[in-house]
Amino acid sequence: MTSEESAQWIRRFHPVPEAKVRLACFPHAGGAAGFYHPLSGMLSPEIEVLAVQYPGRQDRRREPAIEDIGGLADGAAAALGPYTGRPLALFGHSMGAVIAFEVARRLAADPAAEPLLWLFASGRRAPSLSVEERVHLLDDDGLVAEIESLGGTSPGLLDDEELRGMVLPAVRADYRAIETYRCPAGTAPLTVPVTVLVGDRDPRVTVEQARAWSAHTEAATDVHVFPGGDHFYLSPHRAEVAEHVRRRLR
Repeated sequence: MTSEESAQWIRRFHPVPEAKVRLACFPHAGGAAGFYHPLSGMLSPEIEVLAVQYPGRQDRRREPAIEDIGGLADGAAAALGPYTGRPLALFGHSMGAVIAFEVARRLAADPAAEPLLWLFASGRRAPSLSVEERVHLLDDDGLVAEIESLGGTSPGLLDDEELRGMVLPAVRADYRAIETYRCPAGTAPLTVPVTVLVGDRDPRVTVEQARAWSAHTEAATDVHVFPGGDHFYLSPHRAEVAEHVRRRLR
């Protein structure tokens, strides 16, 4: 992938060319790269954040959304190619955690890529744990209700029909991608440490499901639980999350 093509996928809100470590961040279903703008500012200049922008939203809304995790991981891994000349870690929230895992698998199989430092999996059960979910098959009202119930958007924001038309196609594609994903049988475990971050009141992942990430790496796994945190615990706890990342990548 050329640098120009890579730039379609990667947002560098606080460029730090001299940073010793880079952190690629993958958004949740329906999310966009801007979700990580505050975290980028908190980690800069010690760590440069590369926020991934999936097709089908915001400045990429004219592109068709990708409806499977493999396709998203393929595109993101290729886009990170120009940035693998120095140590790289991956951070993903919710759906983004699974994409980060799949990107880690792809980079591990690429002899030209630098070894990964760490994988941070936030707000998501282990990839091997399948749960039957059908949110992507709901009508628009049902899809909006699901988003609002998780705190992914302000109540009433998507009452506007024009805004719905702009936002929901990408949201539905993301839900279809994550709900139809199945971890390939016989997948070899990673060799990098995994830190799992989860709220203790997350309706979509239990602490036990979070701990199951240990089956996906030969290295150490640690789980940090945020008391009182829901699915989007990350928003009110960004400073604490930033410190977790900074401390491990040092």
